[in-house]
Amino acid sequence: EVQLVESGGGLVQAGGSLRLSCAASGFSFDDYAIGWFRQAPGKERERVSCMTGSDGRTRYTNSVKGRFTISSDFAKNTVYLQMNSLTPEDTGVYYCAASEYDCNDLNKYIYWGQGTQVTVSS
Repeated sequence: EVQLVESGGGLVQAGGSLRLSCAASGFSFDDYAIGWFRQAPGKERERVSCMTGSDGRTRYTNSVKGRFTISSDFAKNTVYLQMNSLTPEDTGVYYCAASEYDCNDLNKYIYWGQGTQVTVSS
């Protein structure tokens, strides 16, 4: 059974940091792209970052470039999202998802985690 489990969310003050984890089971990251998405109340879900498993290529949405870093530990089948210099605009539910295609192909993510809440206070 394919499963993605996020963890690491929480409440943090503006300027603080959090590291999210996405642990996968039932498949290997090597063959998939992993994306981090977030959804704030009243807003559409957006892709924050992604990594293509086969070549490690990464992408970031403009608003998080220089602040967020996606990384992976293939031995643990886990992908991380290190988030620094957090702002209230980063508040939302963060999801990881897996795709068998390029990580930039937003319509091809087929496996999703349950999400973890990130709240940044001002």
